Amino acid sequence: MKGQPSMKESQENNKNKVSEETILKAAKEITVKFIEMGRITPATFNENFTKIHSTIKKTLEND
Repeated sequence: MKGQPSMKESQENNKNKVSEETILKAAKEITVKFIEMGRITPATFNENFTKIHSTIKKTLEND
C-alpha cells in the first residue's frame, strides 16, 4: 500500500512543476520581444499570445 509521498519526493515533484504565473510571464516576455522586433503587431497580440502560451505549456508538460 502506497502512502503519502515522502518529503524528498514532494520536493522533487515541486521542482519539476512550473506555476501558471511563470508560464504567463514567459509568454508575455516572448510576445513583447516579438512585437519589438516587428514580428507581431499589437492587433494580433491576442492570437499570438495564445499560441505562444500554449506552446510553452505543452513543452513543459512533455518534460
